[in-house]
Amino acid sequence: MTNSLIPVILAGGKGERFWPLSRKQRPKQFLSLDGSGKSLLQATADRLLSVAGGWDKLWVCTSKILAEGVKEQLPELPVENLLVEPEGRDTAPAVAWTTLEIANRYGDDTVVGFFPADHWIADEAAYKQILEDAAKLATQKEAIVTLGIKPNQPSTGYGYIEQGEAEGTFGKSLVYRVNRFTEKPDRETAEEFLATGRFSWNSGMFVFRAGVVLKELAIHASEILTPLKEQGIAAYSQLPKKSIDYALMEKTNLAYVIPAAFGWDDLGDWNAIERLLKGEQANVELATHVGMDTQGSILYAEGEDEVIVTIGLEDVVVVRDRNVTLIVKKERTQEIKQVLKKIQEDPRFTHLL
Repeated sequence: MTNSLIPVILAGGKGERFWPLSRKQRPKQFLSLDGSGKSLLQATADRLLSVAGGWDKLWVCTSKILAEGVKEQLPELPVENLLVEPEGRDTAPAVAWTTLEIANRYGDDTVVGFFPADHWIADEAAYKQILEDAAKLATQKEAIVTLGIKPNQPSTGYGYIEQGEAEGTFGKSLVYRVNRFTEKPDRETAEEFLATGRFSWNSGMFVFRAGVVLKELAIHASEILTPLKEQGIAAYSQLPKKSIDYALMEKTNLAYVIPAAFGWDDLGDWNAIERLLKGEQANVELATHVGMDTQGSILYAEGEDEVIVTIGLEDVVVVRDRNVTLIVKKERTQEIKQVLKKIQEDPRFTHLL
């Protein structure tokens, strides 16, 4: 790929639904969840290095509490390319601040891409081709390009993007104007979306020229952009907590989507491990497991000397990490965040977060 895109990895997330493995100082993006030995952050950086043309053009935006961990995970990342938010304010301030910094260094015509740190990609060649096509579109038009994932099931866990009229082919990709972004639907609505053939999952990956997004942020999210332009990072405490979808993408008329099929998973909770690693075996075992009449389960232990023993279990997740054991039905893993709220409120257990 031509080195025309500055990739930015957004690495400030908590990954709470992977608790107890994912904790404040060791969030999901620092973990190796696919058996490769590389963390999700490291795998993301590896994928984007050739897009960036080397470490000098790869950027990471993270939170204050995770900055040292990012440095340990990515020791070759130039320190000036690591932006550290003093506090988390969701993705809109992160995108706005990083885009301002990149525009100041490289100019408003620089093509920037934003990528979550915790995604899994199967076909990296197809992925890089689509990024090249997205960069071409962003170079030629005033466009904020989002990568939509062609859905293979009526998932209720993702936001959706409805494609409007076709804009044409850029590189090898057919591009559409975005008709609308929608929040996570219920099952019936998701099935209706799939039946139309016009909807993609919202991957949270964006490509655009820096100046284009700064102009759009000035129109649609001046309460974020103006303080950052005037005060820089000192403005963070007064910025609203807003996602880039809500602050900009749902309002702009410059949104385009490339429906993509390169094998993707956002690794949202423990069930993602089964999607990645399930073979012919009865369970997914990332632990020393001794089981009787146990099937359809996910078993994980962080310590090599930990042993998980099960009898008569079906469709459960068992996770053993240091001082916590989690046992949950697979269908209820989304509720881990609710349990964490209870733990946070009890002073006996806050050290477990």
